[in-house]
Amino acid sequence: MSLASPPDARCTCRNRDGSKLELGQTVCIRIGDVAYLARCEMELNVTTWRKLRDGCPEARLSVGTNLTQ
Repeated sequence: MSLASPPDARCTCRNRDGSKLELGQTVCIRIGDVAYLARCEMELNVTTWRKLRDGCPEARLSVGTNLTQ
């Protein structure tokens, strides 16, 4: 019996802007008006983006909140 080898550390996924992300990293992918959260994964022996969920997390700043009381 032969055990599968771990993925090569040099394997990466390429983002639309040309940047490379390592296996396991997540990114917001935007194509036109559609945005979704995806993770770089290995499928068979090819890297691919696996959709995790629709939409992307957003940071929001609440303006006008008094933090001192």
